[in-house]
Amino acid sequence: MAPVPSFPIKVGHIDDVQELRKTEPTKIPQRFVQDMSERPKLAAMVPSPNDIPIIDLSKLVGSDRDEQGRQIMQLKTACEEWGFFQVVNHGIDSSVVENIEEVAKDFFMLPLEEKQKYPMAPGTVQGYGQAFVFSENQKLDWCNMFALGVEPPCIRNPELWPSKPAHFGETLEVYSREIRQLCKNLLRYIAVSLGLKGDVFEEMFGEAVQAVRMNYYPSCSRPDLVLGLSPHSDGSAITVLQQGKGSSVGLQILKEGKWVSVQPIPNALVINIGDTIEVLTNGRYKSVEHRAVTHKEKDRLSIVTFYAPNYEVELGPMAELVDKKNPCRYRRYNHGDYSKHYVTNKLQGKRTLEFAKIEPETSA
Repeated sequence: MAPVPSFPIKVGHIDDVQELRKTEPTKIPQRFVQDMSERPKLAAMVPSPNDIPIIDLSKLVGSDRDEQGRQIMQLKTACEEWGFFQVVNHGIDSSVVENIEEVAKDFFMLPLEEKQKYPMAPGTVQGYGQAFVFSENQKLDWCNMFALGVEPPCIRNPELWPSKPAHFGETLEVYSREIRQLCKNLLRYIAVSLGLKGDVFEEMFGEAVQAVRMNYYPSCSRPDLVLGLSPHSDGSAITVLQQGKGSSVGLQILKEGKWVSVQPIPNALVINIGDTIEVLTNGRYKSVEHRAVTHKEKDRLSIVTFYAPNYEVELGPMAELVDKKNPCRYRRYNHGDYSKHYVTNKLQGKRTLEFAKIEPETSA
């Protein structure tokens, strides 16, 4: 089953940001106004540099060994130095990508009372609402979310799969199958880039857990005061992000202490390394803090898929990646326990990963 909290949670009143924008377009309730240290400095935003890695999947899976070798080296650099990359020629038909975007947008455009038939209970991460809220005083993100567990079937909550818009369920099923295969392919080549056998992660993960979260960020009259999504790293192995066509640029990654905006490439998907791969690679490939900012005039839609080991799997640094120069940095743990820890804590940078860290020994 999907992780749920074992303690009561009071979150107080949470305004629906789409409704706020409709009824009081210039009002920013105090719960959405971030503390000074957290506010995005939009004027100082670093533009997306051209060297954010781009991986051409068609060349990775192609028969040209030299080209494949070059792409694997690029993938290695992307995972070591960025934790993020955009993948092009990923093999997912454009109609599949367009259809999921259409039904996601149609869902968010439904009347509020229709969306509220699928509520996200406090402390959980399935349904419609805001996730990662655990107190009445916590600052809120300028975002509406709709999240669903997809695989394995035991993590699904059928009551939260909407009847409107039409074909939502089957569209998500088709999309998720394609993304699942993409994740398996990428993990195969990530393994190869580490000098490991290609199927090592698939064998280790068992029946992998897959969940999708759709995010809708309405325009905001004061984007300098709010965050679309608070800084965090992902608890997954890898995450696949589809940015809505025509949406504002909103994704930012923390690179060398600066927030870098990621400019979407047409028909590309954005991939990032999650905490699980950081642990398994003993820190060689790192999950990266990222966040979302809002725009004064444009809305933004994103569709995010999280791919992770089965909740029953025990994880820890792989023996091949631990030696005297690289001592073990993380303890072994049950992935279900880590997932529960992740979803029952607010988003706060990479703090959740402290669950698994081993404190370095200091000499007396």
